Amino acid sequence: MKSKKLTVSQKQSLTGWVFLSVAALLIIWMSFYPMIQGFWLSLHSGAGARMAFAGFTNYRRLLEDPQFRRVLMNTFLYLAVQVPVMLTLALTLAAMLNSPTLKFRGFFRTCIFLPCTTALVAYAVIFRSLFSTHGYINTVLMNLGLISEQFNWLGTAWSARLVIILGLTWRWTGFNMIFYLAGLQNIEKSIYDAAKIDGANAFQALFRVTLPILKPIVLLTAIMSTNGTLQMFDESVNLTGGGPARMSMSIAHYIFNVGFQGTANFGYAATLSYVVLVLVATLAFIQLKVADRR
Repeated sequence: MKSKKLTVSQKQSLTGWVFLSVAALLIIWMSFYPMIQGFWLSLHSGAGARMAFAGFTNYRRLLEDPQFRRVLMNTFLYLAVQVPVMLTLALTLAAMLNSPTLKFRGFFRTCIFLPCTTALVAYAVIFRSLFSTHGYINTVLMNLGLISEQFNWLGTAWSARLVIILGLTWRWTGFNMIFYLAGLQNIEKSIYDAAKIDGANAFQALFRVTLPILKPIVLLTAIMSTNGTLQMFDESVNLTGGGPARMSMSIAHYIFNVGFQGTANFGYAATLSYVVLVLVATLAFIQLKVADRR
């Protein structure tokens, strides 16, 4: 009996799977296996040799934890305020720096992009110094007559959160601007010329031409920025220390404290981490459903 030969299409498909197999195994090993292990860990309490199976006790504790509700509120505040402001500013700067008549465009692009190459700890320390009680910001505001005495930016809940939002915006605006700038440079000038002939003004060209073409890039940057904000750690730890009274602490900072400081509890830290996973997946799914019409 003759063996059945593979068709050209089947051979190509098999070749593709052979090339993908190594990457697929690495993804399973480095991503999905730790996720399963993390869920199993979340069903335990304690740390190290003291760990014991606790079932869904950690998840019940999660619903009754006031500190978790506070850090979750802080994180969503950063997400709701900082991400829209940053993406709008990034798009505006990209549109300005895409102008062919602007001189020193390369210099301005480099200056705006440089903050995202700065070490996280270094920029957090600089911002902490700027916004200290005797820092440069207070000095400038007092000289301008906007405040009458030195203000404790890092010692008040709303101002500590504001400093974190400013720090995140300063550091990541240039990163998102590069994506928008690349998208703008791929839009043919003839499209704008046609819109102008049809009577479209600058405002209409922005909302009827630019934004629809940039929609996939806007979606990409929105998802990346959302994920990054939900997992924000360095700013909360190095900039404000989570203070005052944990009023500016992010959820990632809280996970670190639960898992590695004081009476460590790996199981509860894993439970909190799963909340972040669910939030990231849910928000990414919603953004894809709302923005991607394909």
